[in-house]
Amino acid sequence: MAEITTQMVKELREATSAGILDCKKALAQAEGDFDKAVEYLREKGLSAAAKKADREANEGLIGTYVHPGSRMAGMVEVNCETDFVARTEQFQELARDLAMHVVAARPEYVSREDVPADVIEKEKAIFRAQLAETDRPAHIWDKIIEGKVDKWYGDICLLEQPFIKNPDQTVQALMMQSIGSLGENIRIRRFSRLELGGS
Repeated sequence: MAEITTQMVKELREATSAGILDCKKALAQAEGDFDKAVEYLREKGLSAAAKKADREANEGLIGTYVHPGSRMAGMVEVNCETDFVARTEQFQELARDLAMHVVAARPEYVSREDVPADVIEKEKAIFRAQLAETDRPAHIWDKIIEGKVDKWYGDICLLEQPFIKNPDQTVQALMMQSIGSLGENIRIRRFSRLELGGS
């Protein structure tokens, strides 16, 4: 059982605006895993950030980052609810950090919901072919494939990737934290990554 520190509770509280006792309970339930604790609070309807995440977000800005040497660049459209928040230093820094993350982590999609069904099926077929080469019993293949697909989403989906400036936190957790501290819904609408000579 992971030790729940006051710092962990403080960070979760800042990210979700949930009560101290609720944050402690969520972290205990999630055995210290920040992302799972956020999810727990969302499921219980205790996270103010989760409630804000359903609101319209049509303002915002495009964050940009050009890697030193100008051979790679990233652009991310980050939306919020008001122009006021879009102009804050925190929001602008978030947008730039996300553009930098796109350059470094090379995501292919914003979220798992954006991954086309045929791409998922192709990946499952690869995993199935790999399992056929092993001596693992066929009746557990589906469970193994499900786990591999989950891990694959973590590699290709921006929101599920470990954030480059803090690998202990996913981009999704960073977004929830920003929603909690800025008090508005924030979402990543789309991104683009350019590399010199790339396709």
